[in-house]
Amino acid sequence: MGEEGDNSNNSSSSSSSSSWEVMEDLQRTVKESKDSAIRSALSFQQSSSSHLRSFQDHVPEAISKFNSYENTFFSKVKEELLTAKDHPAAAIGLTLTAGLFLMRGPRRFLFRNTLGRFQSEEAQFLRAEKNVKEFSFSVDLMKKESRKLLERASLAEKEMKNGHTELLDTGIQIQRLAKSVYKVETKTADLMDGLREIPGRDALKLRAEASLDNSHLIILSFDGVASMTSLLKQQRAALDKRIMKISELGIPV
Repeated sequence: MGEEGDNSNNSSSSSSSSSWEVMEDLQRTVKESKDSAIRSALSFQQSSSSHLRSFQDHVPEAISKFNSYENTFFSKVKEELLTAKDHPAAAIGLTLTAGLFLMRGPRRFLFRNTLGRFQSEEAQFLRAEKNVKEFSFSVDLMKKESRKLLERASLAEKEMKNGHTELLDTGIQIQRLAKSVYKVETKTADLMDGLREIPGRDALKLRAEASLDNSHLIILSFDGVASMTSLLKQQRAALDKRIMKISELGIPV
């Protein structure tokens, strides 16, 4: 019984000591992590401050270099302008040469005869094949567009022919109607002359009478004949004007 009590006391003391060790390890780990984080933050702050100071130290030097390059550039441009002013022929020649280099045709010619010679046959073949494909694509687009335009032109031509025929027929009908109006106008003028020659009493009697023309009752009067004559003149003038417009379109009427 005494041995069992000693064993239980030993086990309890060993478990409590192990618990204290775990707690101490945990506290030590937390403290080390905290110290490491503080050291990292201080190191980052110091490095950032050093980089900022280094950048601030290099800014005046960069500004001075930029100013010197700027002065050199403008002085060089000024010298070139003075040289061009003193030697206009050379300046014109250089300008023309630069213009030729900027143009696509001369630039490609120079490339083919200089750097183009160093290209491999495979690269030249691939480039030529690409150009051929692009050219074929452009040709196909132009074919489709030209086909559409030809179809539209054909439809417009058909419509123009139909319109020409209709306009020609209409012009002929208008001309016939104008001739008929002219004949009626002539007869109306003769009727006016006849009414003027009739004596007063007979004219009054005739104005009061009714005469049948194509099974329709028409009351003749001097004023009515005069108004009809004026209306016929207006109609004939409008028809002649329309015939003139049709003739101006190149359609013989």
